[in-house]
Amino acid sequence: MNDFEINTLVRENIRKLLPYSSARSEFNGKASVFLDANENSFGSESGQNYHRYPDPLQKELKQKISLLKQIPASNIFLGNGSDEAIDLLIRAFCVPGKDNIILFPPTYGMYQVAANINDVEIREVSLTPEFQIDVEAALKVVDNNTKLIFICSPNNPTANLIKDTDIKILLDSFKGIVVLDEAYIDFAAKESWLNKLLQFPNLVILQTFSKAWGLAGLRIGMAMASEFIINILNKIKPPYNIGEATQKLALDVLEKDEKVREWIQLILAQRAWLVDELDQFGFVKKIYKTDANFVFVKVEDANKLYEYLIQNGIAVRNRTNMLLCENCLRITVGTSIENQLLVKTLNNYR
Repeated sequence: MNDFEINTLVRENIRKLLPYSSARSEFNGKASVFLDANENSFGSESGQNYHRYPDPLQKELKQKISLLKQIPASNIFLGNGSDEAIDLLIRAFCVPGKDNIILFPPTYGMYQVAANINDVEIREVSLTPEFQIDVEAALKVVDNNTKLIFICSPNNPTANLIKDTDIKILLDSFKGIVVLDEAYIDFAAKESWLNKLLQFPNLVILQTFSKAWGLAGLRIGMAMASEFIINILNKIKPPYNIGEATQKLALDVLEKDEKVREWIQLILAQRAWLVDELDQFGFVKKIYKTDANFVFVKVEDANKLYEYLIQNGIAVRNRTNMLLCENCLRITVGTSIENQLLVKTLNNYR
């Protein structure tokens, strides 16, 4: 699939859209006096340069990410969390009331929410009991109005990687956009699909600073794709979707990637410890293989155990009402102290 073919997938009104032109997007160069954006030129009480609008395309931050991810900055979109990119992809490619997307439940819930907000049909193809994609079943529900397929790998809430061979079949066979959400890839025992990104013009990879980088409160999500798709997202995003403070803090953290690698190793060590400890409890029926910073556990009675933990001040995620997830809890790997407290509390569970 080339850019011309992808262009036919874009909504007609989006193709014709003349995007909003902000003062900072029109200005390109250096200046010492800024009288173009109706800002408060006297400054702000913050003591920072926050009285000026931020770079609408986050060029400096993208250059840093480009070096980190080893892909061109022109292949990177930054959003207010990955959720913004999910919403923009659906808005860009799906005509409300006409087009559809494919999801593989159980999976991340925002794909469904974004589709519902945009009045886009959802076609669900259940994962197999091993939490893998039934590729044949997925391709059977594809029609001319299927624009996007969302794959979460490692999957949330089941914590497992989706087979590369199945992802590749969908990329090769589907005449639409495959969105691969790799929010948890930093904790996985395999490399990201980023090293294959430029081989597939119809591939969009989502990643985030919320997990391994510990910046959930800043809300920075990344979509990485062909320049054509990135340009479409930039065309329809709000003009200043990433604030100046967020860009500065992210730039500071990107200078400390060695520390992030240390955190990842600590989390993986705590994950292994937690899995071993949970395996000792009789009410734990199965611990699924995990490639994320959480464990997915099948227990005797998820509702009862969930309420017990809440009563003892420990919040986990009860996923028992999701497809294939009866009596399953999703437990984030915490600090050593938090994990020990969890295990101590479970020792008193009856």
